Amino acid sequence: MTEQTDAVVVRYDVDRTVATLTLDSPHNRNALSTPLLAQLRQGLGAAAADPAVRAVVLTHTGGTFCAGADLSESSGTPEEAAAERTRDMTALLRQILELPKPVLGCIEGHVRAGGMGLIGACDIVIAGPGSTFALTEARLGLAASIISLTVLPRLSSRAAARYFLTGERFGPEEAVTDGLITLSTGDTAAALADLLAEIRECSPQGLAESKRLVTARILEGFDRYGDDLAAQSARLFGSAEAVEGMTAFLQKRPPSWARTR
Repeated sequence: MTEQTDAVVVRYDVDRTVATLTLDSPHNRNALSTPLLAQLRQGLGAAAADPAVRAVVLTHTGGTFCAGADLSESSGTPEEAAAERTRDMTALLRQILELPKPVLGCIEGHVRAGGMGLIGACDIVIAGPGSTFALTEARLGLAASIISLTVLPRLSSRAAARYFLTGERFGPEEAVTDGLITLSTGDTAAALADLLAEIRECSPQGLAESKRLVTARILEGFDRYGDDLAAQSARLFGSAEAVEGMTAFLQKRPPSWARTR
């Protein structure tokens, strides 16, 4: 069941120069539904336009930061639905990267599929000890097409090959070592407060221009590969294997190609 478009699934708060965007749809593990994507983009736009905001924090309620695409949503053919999701997700990731203010992810839970793209787009990511990460697309007959634009620049090449191809879960210590997140800590609130205190010492211009330096090459990837990856995503979502993989996922059963150990 998808969310009503008038339901608040992303909360927006501003306190002491920091805008906090909280993914608040725990019933579907903060899946990237159409309302959640729209409200997240709206919140990012509000933060960008507010001269009092120096930084943005992206966080969540519930035990999952983001489970990826909302596979229960359907609109048109699988290819059409995938194309629409891809356009929305690409625009969101680019908006995070182009925001002239640092975006800090604060994670206390599980991150899957499209959620990995979100944290890849963040400038700094803090994760608690119970957090887990996985790129599960290959297990559904898909590939991490669009989110590869933000995930691949963060991960080491060996880690990317392993996690893109196995779909296995890994923890925050591995995520730090492999470059996906900035730090793992048992007290994310304290670590976040320390980082924000440092950011408040920086000028708005200094922050904006410094962020441009660290995101420029990632954004080049959007311009160079974005169209091909969008086409790949649409093609895969319309394939028989992906239909079987997503159906099996929703029915909570193994897909036809799964083998017992």
